[in-house]
Amino acid sequence: MQLSTFLRVTCFVSIAAATSGFSTLSCRRRCGTTPWKSPRTSSLFDSAIDVEDFLAENYPSCSALLAKNGDAMKKIIKSEEGFTIFAPNEAAFSDLGERRRSQLEDIRNDEVTEKIASYHVIAEPVTADQLFNSGGVVTVGGEVPAERSVSGGFFGVGGKEDGGVTLNGAKVVKSMEFADASTTGIVHEVDGFISPSILWRYVDQLKPPATNDEHIRWQCKSI
Repeated sequence: MQLSTFLRVTCFVSIAAATSGFSTLSCRRRCGTTPWKSPRTSSLFDSAIDVEDFLAENYPSCSALLAKNGDAMKKIIKSEEGFTIFAPNEAAFSDLGERRRSQLEDIRNDEVTEKIASYHVIAEPVTADQLFNSGGVVTVGGEVPAERSVSGGFFGVGGKEDGGVTLNGAKVVKSMEFADASTTGIVHEVDGFISPSILWRYVDQLKPPATNDEHIRWQCKSI
């Protein structure tokens, strides 16, 4: 059996971003005879400026979450490079349970909620194919690991790649493209939150208004 059949080439693609200087896709391209298929189901919309209305109509809970971080939304909408939004679907919010949904709406958790929202946006377009071949993406909030999704097997053993991709465990369900003459925006619907689960620890630490704000703010920014 040829060594090239198992060879994995790791490449790093750096793309200039409008917010932090550089955004990095860690790419793992499988070589040899191993087949793969794109996980995307793409639709083309007339203009990138339509994305906010689209989110409000089709992903209302996600739209409300992103509204908690107005600065991040302004950065991506105004980005000359374009933008990417990872939109948890309504089922993802339902799976959170009533307690956590209430915590996201509680003004005492605004610092943490803003951080959660920031992990779901990138100030440049990242396609489904790029996600599929990457080892992770750098969002406005920070780095998020990407993996090829696996189906079958027993307790995670013996499964096979199914042509999809997950980000921090949340699977990309479909991808939609918004494009105009100068900007390309991409919305990836995901079946869960892609932000680090450790952030929920700080959401659980509800505090009276104006108490320990600086400590919580420092903790969120250090993640």
